[in-house]
Amino acid sequence: MSIDGAWEFTPRVHADSRGAFLEAYRAADLPRPFELLQVNCSISQAGVLRGVHFADVPPGQAKYVMCVSGAILDVVVDLREGSPGFGRWEAVQLDSDERRAVLVAEGLGHAFLALSEQATVVYLCSQGYNPGHEHGVHPLDPDLDIRWPVDEPTLSDKDAAAPTLKAALEAGLLPSYAACQEFYAGLH
Repeated sequence: MSIDGAWEFTPRVHADSRGAFLEAYRAADLPRPFELLQVNCSISQAGVLRGVHFADVPPGQAKYVMCVSGAILDVVVDLREGSPGFGRWEAVQLDSDERRAVLVAEGLGHAFLALSEQATVVYLCSQGYNPGHEHGVHPLDPDLDIRWPVDEPTLSDKDAAAPTLKAALEAGLLPSYAACQEFYAGLH
């Protein structure tokens, strides 16, 4: 992807009269080490928007995200203070037809919008849930200007109350690009 620290994967799907088979996740194909410590499954109705979520770095939380049923618009946001791409976002459709996945590095923000009647998203996480180190940025922040394809998405109370990018920056909530680069270097 165009954001440093985000990669898109499209697996080879072997289909025949019985159905299909694919390798949804192969550690050997990843451009960096990824220790799997938790697997999350999220089921969302059409128009549900989850995120923009991120965690303190260190330890951060990298995510390998797949839509196993339905379709989502998956969005990665560069929230690393001092990054050359700070505030930029990129979107990719993940669905149960193409079977694409996205790897999101620590320090980047992640969000998705359910496009189909119902969407099931599975994400593999490099760290377990740690509420004291998890944060969000408001997904409808006009300064981010993420072009969501619905006028009024459904947000959780927590996501609706999340600060803007500017407020999160001023509050010192965002990870620094330098700390993220140091963390990434220690993974190898």
